Amino acid sequence: MAINASQFQYAVDALRRILPCEHPADVALSTFFRDNHKLGQQDRHFIAESVFAVLRRHAFLSAITAPNPTPKRLLVASLLRVRGLNVRELSTVLTEAEQKWAGELKALNPELTLAQRAELPEWAVEALQAGGMADEELLAVGRAMQHPAPLDVRVNTIKARRDDVLSELNHSGIEADLTPLSPFGIRFKGKPALQRHPLFLEGKVEVQDEGSQLLGLLLAPRRGEMVVDFCAGAGGKTLLLGALMASTGRLYALDISEKRLAKLKPRLARSGLSNVHPQLIASERDARIKRLAGKIDRVLVDAPCSGMGTLRRNPDLKLRQTPEGVANLNLTQAAILAAAAPLLKVGGRLVYATCSLLPSENEAIVEAFLAANPHFALLPANALLAEQRVEVDTGDYLRLTPALHNTDGFFAAALTRVA
Repeated sequence: MAINASQFQYAVDALRRILPCEHPADVALSTFFRDNHKLGQQDRHFIAESVFAVLRRHAFLSAITAPNPTPKRLLVASLLRVRGLNVRELSTVLTEAEQKWAGELKALNPELTLAQRAELPEWAVEALQAGGMADEELLAVGRAMQHPAPLDVRVNTIKARRDDVLSELNHSGIEADLTPLSPFGIRFKGKPALQRHPLFLEGKVEVQDEGSQLLGLLLAPRRGEMVVDFCAGAGGKTLLLGALMASTGRLYALDISEKRLAKLKPRLARSGLSNVHPQLIASERDARIKRLAGKIDRVLVDAPCSGMGTLRRNPDLKLRQTPEGVANLNLTQAAILAAAAPLLKVGGRLVYATCSLLPSENEAIVEAFLAANPHFALLPANALLAEQRVEVDTGDYLRLTPALHNTDGFFAAALTRVA
């Protein structure tokens, strides 16, 4: 079947706009669709799939289209070599000379570096190797990142039971299964439009990666406790913590972004939780934080990070992120952890987490903090998760990868205040 010439040209135009990677790809694509508001749903689907397919395999596609990897050539290479179309299906959008080139492209197998095979930046590969990751594991992680992430939701236990939700979904013709690790998670076979589904509108489910759900179980807040989500953002983890607390106690959702906290409001309204208190703060040194010093039972620090564990969803990050950017984030991460730690009571628990696999954002931050703060100690993540009946053992630190766990790449460390 010949490809639609109009869809193809729009996909080339979208790539032209997105590939400089000056803005997040999803934001740039939304702007493109707003500017071309007459595009139908099928057109949008083809364009989005095309753009993200090119971003996911950008290193390979650039290598086979060298020395001239234009948006059009990258798209053609992606359709032929990644998505499995044949040259005949592209005859409506290629000149005779381009068809000849496309035919030759089918047979090209250039020598690729480990970084190109893993579809990761050279600097990130070097950082992972320096952190002790073997080349085979690195390649497995990189290849797993080249596939779209499945759609996971968390069942809101305040309003529903997981088995009932799964049964309702299956009865309505939506294929889904229980997540293997999280006791609250459901994973969909496809990508159904959930925003209009009654279960979503009634606040019985929230979209949340299974790995992100495990962070809440690592913190394990209890009923009636005082808890702080230090970098709450749009509140996905906040809502999980509130549900784990059975809507009792006090849960402060802190963030420096009014825009992010605004996104929490409708989600909070749907959730039925009454124990969440969103608070806009000026910085990690805000006076309101200091007033909570020594009073808090549990603190979650889901630190701002490079996002290099989320490449299944945000493949453009590997083209936008830089070693300098990560170094700046490391300063922020260390400052946030240092500011959040004094909130804890003696015996309290703090979980530091990122959606990155880079050691400089993870182990290095935690180890430097522990060296400077001897009144804090590391708790073994595997033992804490075993208490919650979660069967994942990555040692003292929680390290999740898409290759081993089919989640986004996550890191977490659980700390306790001992004196």
